[in-house]
Amino acid sequence: MIVSMTGYGQAFIEKENYRINVEMKSVNHRFSEVTIRMPRQFLFLEDRLKKQVNHFVQRGKVDVFLTIEGDGLVQRTLQVDWNLLTEFRQVFETAEKKLGVEQDFNLEKIIIHPDVVTVIEKENQSDTLVDDIITTCEKAVLELLKMRQKEGESLCNDLKLRLENLHNLTDDISTNAPKVIETYHERLLKRVDEFLTGKLEIEEARILTEVAIYADKANVDEELIRLKSHLDQFLFIIEQNKGNAVGRKLDFLVQEMNREANTIGSKSNDIHINKQVVELKAELEKIKEQVQNIE
Repeated sequence: MIVSMTGYGQAFIEKENYRINVEMKSVNHRFSEVTIRMPRQFLFLEDRLKKQVNHFVQRGKVDVFLTIEGDGLVQRTLQVDWNLLTEFRQVFETAEKKLGVEQDFNLEKIIIHPDVVTVIEKENQSDTLVDDIITTCEKAVLELLKMRQKEGESLCNDLKLRLENLHNLTDDISTNAPKVIETYHERLLKRVDEFLTGKLEIEEARILTEVAIYADKANVDEELIRLKSHLDQFLFIIEQNKGNAVGRKLDFLVQEMNREANTIGSKSNDIHINKQVVELKAELEKIKEQVQNIE
């Protein structure tokens, strides 16, 4: 099974005091890169979450978005300056005596004074909340992996069809390659006959030597053998792979197949074979594009 580098995953946990939501998206990348956007108070979890994602994702650029909402994120307490409050009371009583007036002491107004009572906020980093973040992240990455595997299955099916087409093209070239030598032999005899107009005789051995030299230069047997071997290797990898990152290996095989196709095209002097080589290279280019998405 091959795995695509493209995918999306989401998960959330909702508790009485908070809701945790994690979204992940991944795209092609030469290596493994994980970027996490999360509330500042939980940055201490960044490395742990990256390792968790990398446990399931071997290659690709993954963006993780962690959001947490709710009252459970902050603990609020009141801090009272009792000395200042006492002084307020003393000043009030002194003023009453000096001014000769009596009024009720309005404690409510004094308490809401910002210098008397202060609201202290403490960020909540309880073990329960941390465990829920880890759990939500794991659920999201599993959803991401599920989509990447599904995309990989589609890629595998497409690649198998293209590999079958490449096999057919290669077999056709293998069948027609020997005919090119025969055609060259016949064409050479005809041209020699036309040039000499039948007045002189030329040794058959010399013609055969010329044909042999041409055959050696135009021989593509080795290239065809290597090309077929690469095709078989490619098919084996995508069918027998057990979730390992094989994208780079497949990319290397595509480069090697392109090299063999180019050599066949440069050696061949046959219209039909050259046409098949063009088809080969077109299919290989499509395969190369697909391989860029494979982990």
